[in-house]
Amino acid sequence: MECHPVLETSQLAAAASGAVGGVLAGFFGVGGNLILVPLLALALGLSQHQAQGLTLAALLPPVGLPAVLEYRRQGVPLLWSVVGLAVLGFVLGSPAGAAVANAVPGTPLRLGLAALLLLSAWRQWRGDAEASTGPALEQAPPGFAPRALVAGLGAGFASGLLGIGGAIVVIPAFRGLGMNQRQAQATSLAMMLPPIALPGVLVYARAQPVLSWGVLAAVALGFSGGALVGARLAHVLSPRTLGRGFAVLMVVAAVLLVARGG
Repeated sequence: MECHPVLETSQLAAAASGAVGGVLAGFFGVGGNLILVPLLALALGLSQHQAQGLTLAALLPPVGLPAVLEYRRQGVPLLWSVVGLAVLGFVLGSPAGAAVANAVPGTPLRLGLAALLLLSAWRQWRGDAEASTGPALEQAPPGFAPRALVAGLGAGFASGLLGIGGAIVVIPAFRGLGMNQRQAQATSLAMMLPPIALPGVLVYARAQPVLSWGVLAAVALGFSGGALVGARLAHVLSPRTLGRGFAVLMVVAAVLLVARGG
């Protein structure tokens, strides 16, 4: 299969899109992926399916590592038992979501993602006022295992289906376990350190034209640098402000998807 003709000269646009997504990911957790799909589709002229596959593929390297290290430097504890179970669920869920995505036409897939983003934004904004902004958890709460596994399954399916990192699933789920917003965001980034999207990427690779390695590298490098900047910016804001900012981000991504058309 041949590369998409636009991609060979689009490394700069890809890097810029990756950097924007990375800043937002460092700021809001893997929620930065929400904006990457419409950004890549608009900047590179990709189809919905190609943009989703490229977004997943660009996150196979540990591009969130600088942001995770920055959160740790700020003293945010990571509960690796929660991360591990969520990762397991993600790996199981992502190929199923990708298989469904490639059986669905691009327009309903795009509009379905926009609707999901708007619903998630409303829930995040409404629930934020009631959420605890207290100290981060130092250990996993009792009975966390099935909830962490189910959250990972849901995030993996959503990631494969819509090309997102699954933050709209795992961040609210981690908040439900008692994490504050900043810890939930750091945990969602830690989930992406191993190449957990690989099963979903393989499904996309079989169904869509091969994407340029140069563009893929540009997105990954831009994302990695941007994530570090975003994590440092997140340190100066309250968890409540971050939570509501995450809701606004989802609305912006939905508007971009609908405005794109086609």
